[in-house]
Amino acid sequence: MKLFRGRKLVIATKHKKEAVIAPALEAALGVTCLVDPGLDTDKFGTFTGEIERDDDPITTARKKCLAAMDRTGCELAVASEGSFGPHPTLLFVPADDEIVLLVDQANTLEIFGREVSLNTNFNGQTVQTCGELLAFARKATFPSHGLIIRDEKDSNKFIRKGIISEKELINAFETTIASFGSGFVETDMRALYNPTRMEIIRQATNRLLDKINSICPQCSAPGFGLTDIKPGLPCASCGLPTRSALYHILRCIRCSYTEEDKFPLRLTVENPMYCDYCNP
Repeated sequence: MKLFRGRKLVIATKHKKEAVIAPALEAALGVTCLVDPGLDTDKFGTFTGEIERDDDPITTARKKCLAAMDRTGCELAVASEGSFGPHPTLLFVPADDEIVLLVDQANTLEIFGREVSLNTNFNGQTVQTCGELLAFARKATFPSHGLIIRDEKDSNKFIRKGIISEKELINAFETTIASFGSGFVETDMRALYNPTRMEIIRQATNRLLDKINSICPQCSAPGFGLTDIKPGLPCASCGLPTRSALYHILRCIRCSYTEEDKFPLRLTVENPMYCDYCNP
């Protein structure tokens, strides 16, 4: 993409996300990526709750980009922001929702890619024995994925993060047991301690690149893509509208040209198992 070729791009991260973001951006856009090691992105919120995230993911990613550009003088930045919790439609299944945002101050552009994945080890539980602790660790694919020990869920009286050895894990657990009688173990969702999450960030980066390469039919600006979904795909059994997508709304971020893509998944009816009336 000529718009970005030869420019410097700062990746706003302190958790090694450049490992998956930089190669993709440099190959596709012709940019040179850099990281500011002095940028503290934790000030915008931490997964462990010491600092609450005050804003939605897009706003938070934007603030990271602006902070990185201010510190480095770059006019081009990328940041990612992840959220963990119930899947948007499969409400009792945990999911990783990743946003990767590009901000181009020189061209007044803001483009993001998003990937929602069920592929996550996001979990936590109260443990009172070493056996319970190690069983959780195995399920969480430790030690390839880091763990966190704290005194209890959502508490920061005692917390140790980035645990990647069994000895360190047991020592932290024994400390919580001695002081509090039990402990809470959870997956460390920071990207540098979670290869599964890092892979979803890579996929979200590819989504960003797909969107950058999608050109507006009216003004030729990059970033023409999905901005909204209209539900209402009719049920194959009862014909009533379901929550599944009937339309995808495609919009230009620069001139606001809009198109509606009906039956975006090329389905004209939905399986009754996804109907709130046939399968409440």
